[in-house]
Amino acid sequence: MNHINGTFKSVRDSNIYYQAWLPEGKIKAVLFLIHGLGEYCGRYTNVVNYFLPLGYAVYGLDHIGHGRSDGEPEVIERFRDYTDTLALYYDMVKGWQPDTPVFIYGHSMGGLISCYYLLDHPGDFKGAILSAPAIKASDKISSVTILMGRILSWIAPRTGVMGMDASGVSRDPKVVEAYVNDDLVFHGKTPARLAVELLKAMGRVTTETHKLMLPFIVVQGDEDKLVDPGGAQMLYDNAGSKDKTLKRYRGWYHEVHNEPERATMFKDVETWLAAHL
Repeated sequence: MNHINGTFKSVRDSNIYYQAWLPEGKIKAVLFLIHGLGEYCGRYTNVVNYFLPLGYAVYGLDHIGHGRSDGEPEVIERFRDYTDTLALYYDMVKGWQPDTPVFIYGHSMGGLISCYYLLDHPGDFKGAILSAPAIKASDKISSVTILMGRILSWIAPRTGVMGMDASGVSRDPKVVEAYVNDDLVFHGKTPARLAVELLKAMGRVTTETHKLMLPFIVVQGDEDKLVDPGGAQMLYDNAGSKDKTLKRYRGWYHEVHNEPERATMFKDVETWLAAHL
């Protein structure tokens, strides 16, 4: 295995940290990894360890305000801070791997970022793996809460408004413990500006899902307590693509790549990838 890392300049002159894991020999395809809220791409060792021996290279970055990248934790000006950064990194990866097919692999908020990006750049990727995509707002969020969030977004955008229960990450207690004790994971409340920008992005993706035409597979735990599992079904039902797959895993929690039975999910994705190369 070859491991590379570095930084590049992105929005507001911020330094964005990236990593790549490259297999020995010929690269079959690239997995363009987009991590979730509050975490960083280095938490995806299970994805890397499974797909690297199969000949897949994995490229990932830490979003602005996440992991080793610059910025206050989870602080953005607009949702496009993520997708504009992604576009720069995509161009870098294509420059390094010009003749290699690239699949976007987005988890949770990374799934939302992936869908949003694909609406504006429909031809960049050969296909998409969307893992527990955060594309549907919880029905438990009241209109009053949303209104207050919008007000805070303008007058106090860094105010924390939304927390996350770490126990919902995985059914594996060791994964939860590692998550809780990881200093690179942000454990505070999500700032009001980001919370509102996430809702706006979900609204756009929901409205324009029919424009998603590329092949994709969605993998979703049906006992996910951190995102609404109904979002995966909505994406599958409404996307315009004729080549789409939905895999639901009974009893699984949010991070399907960190669940005890993750080998089942990885095999499903491996089979799907092989059919699309």
